[in-house]
Amino acid sequence: MIEHAIFAAGCFWNVQVVFDKIPGVIETQVGYIGGFLPYPTYEQVCTNTTGHIEAVKLSYESQTVSYDYLLNVFFSCHDPTALNRQGVDIGSQYQSAIFYFNEKQKKQALNKIQELNTKKLFKNKIITKIHPLTEFFPAEEYHQKFLEKKGK
Repeated sequence: MIEHAIFAAGCFWNVQVVFDKIPGVIETQVGYIGGFLPYPTYEQVCTNTTGHIEAVKLSYESQTVSYDYLLNVFFSCHDPTALNRQGVDIGSQYQSAIFYFNEKQKKQALNKIQELNTKKLFKNKIITKIHPLTEFFPAEEYHQKFLEKKGK
């Protein structure tokens, strides 16, 4: 069965590369989500005035890879305790967030955060935001598979 997930973990180029390597992930697409401006451009999102977050939308085969596994990858590929930044990338578009497609995903995401905070795997508490699905706007074509196109 094909399912979908949306994760925001900083610059969407880097996040896309991570999820593209997972067996069972059929397709990834980078884009913008969570804001109020329809069809935003990269330049608009970078102004920190649209409310959008850079994110990666996944299509995956749930018999091959579980949502729980994808959550583990998500939390291991960025710093979920950093507010509006990942590494040198600073701005609200780089916040850590999960957009859930259904109540099961919401519950799994909240449980994973509780589990990781209880285990104290990070120095600080996880501040990843959990949001219901809103409209996802694909990024411009030159952003899709950007690092792959650059040979990285």
